[in-house]
Amino acid sequence: MGSYPFFKIMGNQPQDEPSSDPEVEVAHEKEHHIILFNDDVNTFQHVIETLVQVCDHTYEQAEQCAYIVHFKGKCTVKTGDLKDLVPRCTLLLEAGLSAEVV
Repeated sequence: MGSYPFFKIMGNQPQDEPSSDPEVEVAHEKEHHIILFNDDVNTFQHVIETLVQVCDHTYEQAEQCAYIVHFKGKCTVKTGDLKDLVPRCTLLLEAGLSAEVV
């Protein structure tokens, strides 16, 4: 992701220093998610183990995500920077799960 210039505004004159306010910076960044989808192929145990390994979930987190996917059809399993999520999503796909980064 490219960086954005952030300016503190004093009156109507922008200053050249970047903003130190993290809320201002977050407003300009797009957050990405890995969405895991339900399928009729993978077992709960395989999904849970894969989420623990690939997404750094605890066993309990992975188990909750597996149940959400089972009953709701999909679940956000990881949120963050695109550079981090794409390789993780690739590993989920290689493990036979259905997932995408949005």
